[in-house]
Amino acid sequence: MTAARTDRTAGTFPDAELAYRAVSSRDPRFDGRVYVGVLSTGIYCRPSCPSRTPLPENCVFHASAAACVSAGFRACRRCRPDAQPGSRDWDLDADLAGRALRLLEQGVADDEGVAGLAARLAVSPRHLHRVLIAQLGASPADLARTRRAQVARMLVEETDLPLSHVAFAAGFRSVRQFNDVMRAHVGAPPSSLRAPRLPSVPAGPPAGARLDGSSLELRLRHRAPFDAGAWLAHVSARAVPGLEEVHGTVVRRVLPGRLGPVLAELDLTDGVVARLVLPSLDGLTSAVGRLRHWADLDADPARVDEVLGDDPFLAPLVAARPGLRVVGTVDAAELALRTVLGQQVSVAGARTLTARLVDALGEISPWGLRAFPTPAAVAAAGEDGLFALGLTRARAAALAGLAAALDGGLDLAPGADRERSRAALAALPGIGPWTVDYIALRALGDPDAFPAHDLVLRKVLGGVSPAEARGRAERWRPWRGYAAQHLWTSLIDRRGDSR
Repeated sequence: MTAARTDRTAGTFPDAELAYRAVSSRDPRFDGRVYVGVLSTGIYCRPSCPSRTPLPENCVFHASAAACVSAGFRACRRCRPDAQPGSRDWDLDADLAGRALRLLEQGVADDEGVAGLAARLAVSPRHLHRVLIAQLGASPADLARTRRAQVARMLVEETDLPLSHVAFAAGFRSVRQFNDVMRAHVGAPPSSLRAPRLPSVPAGPPAGARLDGSSLELRLRHRAPFDAGAWLAHVSARAVPGLEEVHGTVVRRVLPGRLGPVLAELDLTDGVVARLVLPSLDGLTSAVGRLRHWADLDADPARVDEVLGDDPFLAPLVAARPGLRVVGTVDAAELALRTVLGQQVSVAGARTLTARLVDALGEISPWGLRAFPTPAAVAAAGEDGLFALGLTRARAAALAGLAAALDGGLDLAPGADRERSRAALAALPGIGPWTVDYIALRALGDPDAFPAHDLVLRKVLGGVSPAEARGRAERWRPWRGYAAQHLWTSLIDRRGDSR
């Protein structure tokens, strides 16, 4: 037993009185923000657990599931706190802890180890360890193990994959490590989590397509409510023929993968169900992470709506669309390039220009859909090649410059240093404030980004200037990005057009 496990009474959540009120009232708004370890049973729960409320003296509160496991608690079998999305609190800050958590969610520690994670953050492993222990009560290794355990539990419960395949798909190095970690998390072997069920038919490639790999279906957990209609309306309005397909409540497209393309379907008919065809299970966690970012499934709608609903102007919009998500992306580079294509044109115009780029430079996948062109392919086309697709000379130059920067290492993914990425974007020719803010919102995943120069936002706010729009938005912090999504969506509801 490690030193961290020798004292379970030292919690990492700073306000024990607030935390116990949440537990005693079974308040679901605190799920993912605080976890309660019960000293008398040795388990940890989320605040809304339906079990009998423990006595205050038997409770210790932690800021993360990993901290609970590090302190020696195992997950409750009723409320399953290890299966819940994590807190978005750390997404609000561009600090070291926030960036580390976002990179952990992308599986960086699985691929590169803790040393590789620290190198990405330009700090030593020792310093990173100190910061995460101080902020979350768990080390980078603890957090990485907890993430693997969450992925493994999802696969055990929702697929028929052999447990050995589950272990390696979740990022474990061995079956023994998988068994040890799962026992620490749930107090039982992984096989105990697999309940008998009727066989299901996994998604697969259409007739005639061949791909050596794996097909599976997963239900992606998230906090309710989730406004699926608004998300589908946004994606449908921008769906590029040959790149994306939308059929009712199902969206189908190709994702980039380290080992090859991945076919993905998101079905929003009943919850959020992902159907994937992968060249290897090694790419599963990355594919799921991309889909979660696209649909903003780690959002905490109760917290967002609580802040925005207090504003008289936004209150009716929030009431009309509870659980509205900020539409993200499956690939940060793609989002950035599409944003430049959409500068100063309508949504329909941006879709037309994107379709030309995809037809010219996107590779055909085994399923007939094209993959979005890589930054290297766009950069290789050059300004003249892009101009030949019908872009203006200025837009072609801006797109070529951005593609070259992305190919050269410009990082716009959620784990990037947001301030550094914003500054690098702003320094590129043809990239203005609107483009920087829009990319920060949808690619970098900054929930407080607010494109104050957006003409639609300014119109909905009464024709104000960018400075006035920014001033109005100050009271919406730290969720200004969600406020922008509400304003855009309100225009969709009125006339069917938006950003």
